[in-house]
Amino acid sequence: MKKQGGVALSGLLFWSIIMVLVAVLGMKVAPTFIEYQKILKDAKATVNQVGPESTVADVRRTFDKFAEIDMLDFKSSDLDVSKDGGKIVIEFAYEKRIPLFWNVSLLIDYKGSTAGS
Repeated sequence: MKKQGGVALSGLLFWSIIMVLVAVLGMKVAPTFIEYQKILKDAKATVNQVGPESTVADVRRTFDKFAEIDMLDFKSSDLDVSKDGGKIVIEFAYEKRIPLFWNVSLLIDYKGSTAGS
């Protein structure tokens, strides 16, 4: 008689639970990562739109316009605006707390800069 291969019901249940937990975690983390990508995109678009002679208020106002279009809750007051070699650089950093279950949360530190572009 040949040896049978396959998955037992207990193994199927175990791996199904693992896959569901990973999927739920992904669905909770994905929106925050998308928000981070939008903030970074808007910061880069702001740097490209304003000139090197622009003031910090001009930069913040331009970012607020982009953030309003993307429906972001992130405010321009949370941006660090500086100049590096005559070029405007926008940096930001923030934490996002994602509740998972009971009193367990996932804390993600997001940091971004337009210096590399």
